[in-house]
Amino acid sequence: MSVVLSIKNVAKSYGAVKALNGVSFDVPQGSVFGILGPNGSGKTTLLGIVMDVLKANSGEFLWFGQPGGSPEQRKKIGSLLETPNFYSYLSAVDNLKITQAISGRGNKKEIDEVLKKVNLHQRRFSSFKSYSLGMKQRLAIGAALLGSPKVLVLDEPTNGLDPVGISEIRNLILELKDQGHTIIMASHLLDEVEKVCTHAAILKTGNLITIGNVEDILMDEDIVEVSAADLHKLAALLQNISSVITIDEKAGTVQLVLPKNAARMEEINQHCFNNGVVLTQLVLRKKRLEARFFELTNN
Repeated sequence: MSVVLSIKNVAKSYGAVKALNGVSFDVPQGSVFGILGPNGSGKTTLLGIVMDVLKANSGEFLWFGQPGGSPEQRKKIGSLLETPNFYSYLSAVDNLKITQAISGRGNKKEIDEVLKKVNLHQRRFSSFKSYSLGMKQRLAIGAALLGSPKVLVLDEPTNGLDPVGISEIRNLILELKDQGHTIIMASHLLDEVEKVCTHAAILKTGNLITIGNVEDILMDEDIVEVSAADLHKLAALLQNISSVITIDEKAGTVQLVLPKNAARMEEINQHCFNNGVVLTQLVLRKKRLEARFFELTNN
């Protein structure tokens, strides 16, 4: 898989405060890449640097294998780094015409295509002030799509939205990925990242804590969920397999934790059956990103 963005030992300080401390990672083409971290971890600073809004103190970044910063590269990258400024009394079409005139990206024919991509074509002549928050954010992403960029860089794309708006942006990101875009997004909404991202990097106080495929980050250990008629008998039986066992009376399950790739589901089932316990549920669960995030950041 080819690399869209390569970040190499990027460091940035604000006086005595180190916002980034030698951060390095690659963003694969076609991925939805989440940059995660607590407040003050350096997420927004990192996006500002790769978009040439901020200058790093040291290190470098490459877009499409070339040093960052050229106008030609910028045409391949759409960005939404802050709250967009649209004219409230103008329609989506007219607002995008103004965005085009300022940025010099795309053409008038492209506006219809972009509005179809962000599911606003039917409301293209409605005034911006009549839009919901989710629609306004979709129009902002539409503005970033002008010029048919290969990559979208989004800083907190669901920030301030209600559940309906969050769902709209989530679905849009997945649709854009399926259409061939690479999406790099900073976010603090871990549940949303877990639903849309293929890869993630987790930062803490300017340091890279972990990076990789989201599934690999989550599956640092095997979590097996089992059920039977007698939960306490089941839990006692499973102590021969795992030393970390939790009974959830409300859910009617027993959860056991094993080292990564150590869960042998058939053996667990057979062990229970041989000892007179018939399982009604046997599932290998992945850890929630929220739990893994808190572990890694000690937060």
